[in-house]
Amino acid sequence: MSGIKIVGDPIPNLPWEEPAVQSSESPVRRYSKNPIIPRDLLPASNSIFNSAAVPFQGQFAGVFRVDNNRREMVLHAGRSEDGYRWQIDPEPIRWLIDDDEVAAPEYTYDPRVTWLEDRYWVMWCNGFHGPTIGLGYTHDFHEFHMLENALLPYNRNGVLFPRRINGRYMLLSRPSDTGHTAFGDIFLSQSEDMVYWGRHRFVMGPREAWESTKIGGGPVPIETTEGWLLFHHGVLTSCNGYVYSFGAVILDLEKPWIVRYRCRPYLINPRELYELAGDVPNVTFPCAALADAPTGRIAIYYGCADTVTGLAFTRIEELFDYVRRNSST
Repeated sequence: MSGIKIVGDPIPNLPWEEPAVQSSESPVRRYSKNPIIPRDLLPASNSIFNSAAVPFQGQFAGVFRVDNNRREMVLHAGRSEDGYRWQIDPEPIRWLIDDDEVAAPEYTYDPRVTWLEDRYWVMWCNGFHGPTIGLGYTHDFHEFHMLENALLPYNRNGVLFPRRINGRYMLLSRPSDTGHTAFGDIFLSQSEDMVYWGRHRFVMGPREAWESTKIGGGPVPIETTEGWLLFHHGVLTSCNGYVYSFGAVILDLEKPWIVRYRCRPYLINPRELYELAGDVPNVTFPCAALADAPTGRIAIYYGCADTVTGLAFTRIEELFDYVRRNSST
């Protein structure tokens, strides 16, 4: 094993399941009781997926994508004692907007939540003359404030780093178009104030067959002693449509647009029934990861077939050794 360590805080109650059988294949293993959030947890929910969870006051909280029974894409807040069983607010988040020039969202989906300095920052795909990167914050998961969009349309998969790097805030995004987007590379943008974003850098584009159509950032990057661990999704166009899998890379700590290690095989791809069948078949889409620094354990929340939410688990040393052993940069 490499000796890599997670840089961060302990999460002693991290949701976790030891593997029943050790495998020489992917070091990421599904929870045996998936899915953890059904599509109909709320009275009016059509599906609940592609959502973000974080530690909060000794328990867990999050922001959830809920497509309702009118097929509107909206965000709801939720809380959990154990990270498995979630109580999601029946009403969508009502964004508080102090600036009259900031337009209310046309739609909201695929959130990420990041604890950064003194608050929980929320990024999501925001409807503003097409999709772009919405930005807001909360202190308590009850009151949510919406700020200016971070970037111009068209863009998706906004992912904020959990600390400043060389004095600057940094985010990842995937420029797109107004539709389902048959292309996509990951870029990095930097800011002094969380308002004006520039100093854009190319990070990486599709390479392997499983991600040959497009890629995008997944959960908030996890800081380690070897670099930033980024889970990302990749999309293959098959004769039956898009197939979403997810993999991992290690980015440089000081210049996170530089890829140090890039795992060639995927870590998870659709193969269980709840990943294969749903509103959008063949999707495994990671949006959140909880990391317990002392033990190196990581729990990954991912959307399944754009319908339900699943959990998967790995350990940082096992994952890093696998990524490095199967790396191309």
